[in-house]
Amino acid sequence: MRSSLAPKAISILLAQLLSAPAFVLAQQPAHEEGRPRRVTNEWTKPATPASIVEPTFTVIRGEEPKIRVALATDVRVATISSTGRLMNSTNLGSNLVAVNAPRLRLEPRLLSPAPAAATNTPGYVLKIEGATSRAEAEEKAREVRASTGQDSQVAFEPETKSWGLLVTAGRTPQEAEELRGRLEDAGFDATLLTPSDSTTPEKRNAAQSPTDRGVLLASRITLPSREVVAFSSGSRVFSSSAPVQFASAEENLPVRFNDRPYRGRIEAFTNTRGNLTIVNVLGLEDYVRGVIANELSPIGYPSLEALKAQAIAARTYAVKNRGQFSSQGFDLLPTTRSQVYRGLASEHPFSTRAVDETRGIIATHSGDPINALYTSTCGGRTENSENIFREAAPYLRSHECGVEGNAGLSSPFNIKTNREVAQVSDEAQLPVVRDLALLAVHNFAGLPARLSDAWLKSAASAAEVRGWLATVARAARQTVPFVADDANRPPAFATALNFALFGESRADALLNQADVEYFLAFRDAAEIPRANRADVAILLRDGHLALYPDATLRVREPLSRGRVLRTLARTLEARAHLQLQKMNARPAVQGALVVRPTRGKDQTLRVAANAFLFRQIGEHIYPVSSVAIVGGETLNYHLNTAGEVDYLEVQPAARGASAERFSPFTNWTTELSLGQIRTRLARAARNIGPIMDLKIAGRGASRRVIDLEIVGTTGTAHVRGGRIRSALGLREQLFVIDRRYDAAGQVTAFVFTGRGWGHGVGMCQVGAYGLARHGFTYDQILRNYYRGIELTKLY
Repeated sequence: MRSSLAPKAISILLAQLLSAPAFVLAQQPAHEEGRPRRVTNEWTKPATPASIVEPTFTVIRGEEPKIRVALATDVRVATISSTGRLMNSTNLGSNLVAVNAPRLRLEPRLLSPAPAAATNTPGYVLKIEGATSRAEAEEKAREVRASTGQDSQVAFEPETKSWGLLVTAGRTPQEAEELRGRLEDAGFDATLLTPSDSTTPEKRNAAQSPTDRGVLLASRITLPSREVVAFSSGSRVFSSSAPVQFASAEENLPVRFNDRPYRGRIEAFTNTRGNLTIVNVLGLEDYVRGVIANELSPIGYPSLEALKAQAIAARTYAVKNRGQFSSQGFDLLPTTRSQVYRGLASEHPFSTRAVDETRGIIATHSGDPINALYTSTCGGRTENSENIFREAAPYLRSHECGVEGNAGLSSPFNIKTNREVAQVSDEAQLPVVRDLALLAVHNFAGLPARLSDAWLKSAASAAEVRGWLATVARAARQTVPFVADDANRPPAFATALNFALFGESRADALLNQADVEYFLAFRDAAEIPRANRADVAILLRDGHLALYPDATLRVREPLSRGRVLRTLARTLEARAHLQLQKMNARPAVQGALVVRPTRGKDQTLRVAANAFLFRQIGEHIYPVSSVAIVGGETLNYHLNTAGEVDYLEVQPAARGASAERFSPFTNWTTELSLGQIRTRLARAARNIGPIMDLKIAGRGASRRVIDLEIVGTTGTAHVRGGRIRSALGLREQLFVIDRRYDAAGQVTAFVFTGRGWGHGVGMCQVGAYGLARHGFTYDQILRNYYRGIELTKLY
C-alpha cells in the first residue's frame, strides 16, 4: 500500500471489521431511473503481466473476525447432530455444556398465547409476474413453495391481462428484502409492494382474479413470543427463548445442520415470523474455505493463482458486507445473493491451499475494503458498476478480459516452425499447398523445398506421375501398377490412379453405362477413350478430379503438377490413407501441443522443429510460421515415426481468445416469442399498448445493453441498468437482437445472441483462470479487474 495511507485510514478499516459497513454497493440490479443513462463505448485496456509489480502488503495487526452465515431463515424444523460429543450453550458465550444426545430436532413453539392479529394494518407483499394463464401461475406457485417453502396467492392483472403471484413478505423491509433475495436465487423476479402500495384500490383490484374477489393481502400482525425447543427420540430435552449455539467437542467431528457438516458453531433462534433461523458462526478463513470451491471449481478450473484471487475476492467481500443483514441476526446468506457457501463438505484441498496461502489478505482502495463483486463469465469485457447497479465505484471500471494486444497470443501458447512458409500468389493454387505438405510427410518424392506458382502450373512428366502413383500404391497397400507413358494425361491418369488405390478398376463395376454418361456431362467428354471413361467419371463424381473454368477437362493436354498432386491428396485423404488424427486442443504449453481425446486423459505432443503449420482463416487454410493454440481449436495432425507432430492444421476456436473463453457460457443464443416478451415485460411496459418491438437505446462501456426501449402501439417505455437481464430472463445483457417476421412483416420473435453469464461487474471468475494460464499471478489478476487497489493483510 502507498505511504499516503495514513493511520486514520487503517483505523477506519479496523472499525469496519467491527461493525456493519455504512455503505454497501447493491448486488441486485438497480431500479429503473427516471432518466436514460449513456456512457462511452470505450473500456480500459488490459495490462500485461510485466507491467504489474510484485505483491506488497500493508499489515494490520488485527484479529480474525467472525462471520455469521444464515443457513436457513424460515424453517419449522431443523436437525442438529454430531458424530462426536454434541455441546450447546444458551448464553452465546464460550461455555458449552454436553448434550446427552447425538442428534436433536429443533422446533419453534409458543412461549405465550398469541395476541389478536391486527388485520387492518397491511404488511409487505412481493409480486411475481409473467404468467400467461392461471394454470401457469398455479404451477409457478408450486415451484415457489418447493424452492422457498413460501405460500403464495394467484393474482390477475387486468391492465396487462396476465397472471402472477402475491407472496406475503413480512412486517419489515428487511424481512421483505430477504425473501425477495431468496426468490431471486430460486429464479423468480419479484417486485416489492410497500404497505401503502398493497392497500390502494388499484393494487387491490390487481390482486383479484376474475374468479377470486376479495383476496386478503398480507397484514401487519404482532407475533407471539416463541422459544426454541429441542427433542431427542421424541422426548423434550430443553427449551430456550434465547438463541442456542451448538458445537462439537472434537474438532475433527464437526457439528451438522440437517446432516451437512459445518466448521465453527451452529446457532438457532426464533425470528419475527415465528420460524427458526439457523446461523453458522465461524471464523473468516473457515468461511472462505466453504465459499471458494463453490464459486470457482478447483476441478473445472485448476489454477492455484486463480483460486488465490478468488479467495481474496471472497474474503474481501465478506469483510465489506459483514453486517448486511444484522437486523435479522446474521451477516451473509449462503447463496448468490451474498456468496455461495456450502460448508465443510464442499471444501477441496486445492482451494483450501489457496485460502491458506492468502490468509488475512483483502483488497482495499483508499484504505477501505472494496466491494469485491465478481461475475462468472464477463463475455470478454467487464462493465462500470453504475451501469448495472446504483452506485459508481472507482475500482469497478470496465476492463477487457484478457492480456493487452498480441501479448495474449504469445508464449506460452505459440507453436512455431523453422520451415520456410510456401509463397504462392495464385488463389487457385492455395489449396495445393496444404495437399503437398500432406504428401511430403508421407514420403512423396520430387517435391520442392519451397513451392512456387510456376512449379505448380508446369506440366507433370510421365516419370513424376509414375513415381507418385507408386507411393500411392504403397500407402494403399497395393501392388505398384503398370503406368503407361501417357499417365500424365487425364484419361490414363484416372485409370492408373484407380489401380494404385484398389488394385483394380472398380469404376466399371460400380457405374453402369448410363451412370458414366451422366457424370461425363462436360464439353470435351466425347474425347475420352472408352477404356478410361468409367475411371474419369468416378473421380469426377467423388470430387477428386476437377474441370477447368471453361467446363472442359482438356483431355489431350498433360495435367499440371498441382492438379495431379491435388487429386492424389484428395483420394488418399478420402480413403483415410494419410493417417491424420483429429482432436480438440487444450491450451499449448511452452511450444508443446496438448490434445484432449474423446476418452482418457489429455495428451502432450512434441511438435517437430520443421513441422508444416496451417491455420484456417475465413474459408481458406493458409501456411503459417507460427500459430496460437489457446484451447478449443479443432486440430488435424500427423505424427512421424518419432511420435512428433510433423503436420498441424488448426481450425480456430469459436469462443475466440479472451481470458474467459474456457466458460461454456462465453457465447449463447436465446429466442423469445413476441408473446413471451409481452409477458416478461408486462410490468415495465404499462400504458403503452401491446408490445411491438424492442430497441437498444443505450450501451455501457463494455457494450452491454443498459437502456432497453420497449415500443408499444401507443407509446414507449424503458428498462435500464441491471434489471434488463432479470426482466428478460437472460444469462447476461451483453447481447444483440435479431427479429423474426411473419408474412405480413410483423415481428413474431426476438433472437438474443449474447456473451457471458452474470452481472458483468468486477472480477471475471473464469477470466481469472484464463489470465492465470497466461502467467498472471493472483495479485496481477486482482489488479487487472479491480482498478487502483492495494492488498492489505488484516491479521
